[in-house]
Amino acid sequence: MSRGGEMVYIPDDSDFSSFRDQCESLEGWHCRYNKAGVTVWSQGQEENCAVQKIKTRISCKDVPAETLYDVLHDTHYRKKWDSNMIETYDIGRLTVNADVGYYSWKCPSPLKNRDFVTLRSWLPLGNDYMIINYSVKHPKYPPRKDFVRAVSLQTGYLIKANGAGACVLYYLTQVDPRGSLPKWVVNRVSQFVAPKAMKKIYKAGLKYPEWKRKHDPGYKPWVYPEQNTLPSVSLAELSVQHADSLENIDETGLPEDHLSTSDHEA
Repeated sequence: MSRGGEMVYIPDDSDFSSFRDQCESLEGWHCRYNKAGVTVWSQGQEENCAVQKIKTRISCKDVPAETLYDVLHDTHYRKKWDSNMIETYDIGRLTVNADVGYYSWKCPSPLKNRDFVTLRSWLPLGNDYMIINYSVKHPKYPPRKDFVRAVSLQTGYLIKANGAGACVLYYLTQVDPRGSLPKWVVNRVSQFVAPKAMKKIYKAGLKYPEWKRKHDPGYKPWVYPEQNTLPSVSLAELSVQHADSLENIDETGLPEDHLSTSDHEA
């Protein structure tokens, strides 16, 4: 997603427009899964390539677009529904609609766990909303020995209002996991992990209003920037995270039959 690959920048209207087009277009996408209101597509790369571009869509009845937007921003609530997450926190703010954050997640064992540092930006467009990110380097948050630092080339959400009190959610991601992964992992992402993750977000949206009423209901810094108390981060402090500068591990030989029960919570 980074332009020319060298300069860190805050996405502008053209980046959001391009992201929206990718979410809504079917050209060049191959359907990998279509059941129970969830569709998963992949694009471009060969099936055995680790850097897959994956797109997922789910219809969310009884969840307004603005509620799902809050769910995807609220890091405190994320701990309630994202069982893959190990840790997430905001590092600092760049503008009223851009920040830098950290996220680490549990991979199916025996794979090593991954983490990211990303520049995230968001844009409300009437009844629709977008959140997009890509990986950056921050000098105070270098790669850790207990994680493989992965690279988000482009990841994000498009939330489209769909009548009164309902919405459609798109999730598009292109990630370099910094590892040669076994084929069963690539297949599992489109057939199991992605659909289950989308259903989790939908369920989280249904439960969020009640949870938020009991947890600082007026606090939404992603809607009210004046509430944001994060330290300011300068673009000059950041640099683009190039995948080839990170460790690359070979996990192609790891067998699928060692998956533990918890790993099925995608």
